[in-house]
Amino acid sequence: MKQWPQHVLMNADTIGGVWTFAIELTRALTSRGIAVTLATTGRLMNESQREQVKAAGHPAVFESSFRLEWQEDPWNDVDRTGEWLQGIAAKVKPDVVHLNDYSHAALRWNAPVLITGHSCVLSWFRAVHHSQAPSGWNEYRWRVERGLHSADIVTSPSRAMLECLERHYGFLSKTMVIPNARTSSQFRTAGKKPFILAAGRIWDEAKNIESLGRIARQLHWPVYVAGEQEGASLQNVISLGLLNQPQLASWMSQASIYCLPAKYEPFGLSILEAALSGCALVLGDIESLRENWDDCALFVDPDDPKALQQAITHLIRSGSLRRRLMVNARERARHFSPQRMVEGYLQAYRTAFASSEELTLTA
Repeated sequence: MKQWPQHVLMNADTIGGVWTFAIELTRALTSRGIAVTLATTGRLMNESQREQVKAAGHPAVFESSFRLEWQEDPWNDVDRTGEWLQGIAAKVKPDVVHLNDYSHAALRWNAPVLITGHSCVLSWFRAVHHSQAPSGWNEYRWRVERGLHSADIVTSPSRAMLECLERHYGFLSKTMVIPNARTSSQFRTAGKKPFILAAGRIWDEAKNIESLGRIARQLHWPVYVAGEQEGASLQNVISLGLLNQPQLASWMSQASIYCLPAKYEPFGLSILEAALSGCALVLGDIESLRENWDDCALFVDPDDPKALQQAITHLIRSGSLRRRLMVNARERARHFSPQRMVEGYLQAYRTAFASSEELTLTA
């Protein structure tokens, strides 16, 4: 008897953590003998990403640079993306359509549809600015809500993010929490050195990396920051620029402390990578990070730079606490394995199929 599904069509943007998630899941699916077709958006793949595709089992790839639904004035591109994705589906005839955005679930598909909700603009505004998104995001709100309620199942990498989706867009009848994963063999612990590392989109206020710049002069260890700046500037830290995955893994292997005082981080793949690399963690005290890293990190109020300085200083001075957090974080990180993630998604695909069949019978 043949397994189901045999073929997954998955879209993924090439700009942020969704790409890392999609590559990790693709690798896990192809290792199970399941064909994957990737449809990429946002911008064309760079050389490092092309190498990642090859390492993930050589999935079929359709590439584009269509704008994303959370970007400025994207809707013409979003509509064109939908037509493009439907054309790919008609050509490859997947058993399931796995969307890593929201709007396109509302289109007509000849296969069950799963959405993974990685983040959203409305919850970003609530967490970062403590307010509702401005009226200019009403089109986004409507499209995301329609997509979520059109999908056969909605998954999310944390319970906190799933609750955000339901808070902003209404109750969802079929959902699953499936944590993200990273392949542990890509990360290692080298001889730890006395420095602090942070990584992420520096221009994204949610990452709150700029707060490190405010306190860096008060710390006894240097602070290194990796990531895209896009006009943002940081004071008092050493900028590493945008690193590819092996380069970032090398820095993490040497860092004693990894710090991400995030205001909004629905999962935090860089945190998982740092934990697998044996870093002690200092994190923003938010629900999603508590969900994953409670008892494995020091948590600080993202709006309190003094508390951030005190937490890092405490870790610098206390080698025993630093070593304990390193061990705890690395042990916790092993739970976020690709094997567990792919089992979750195979179950979710089967649930989406059953939900799609129910709708067909009652239509």
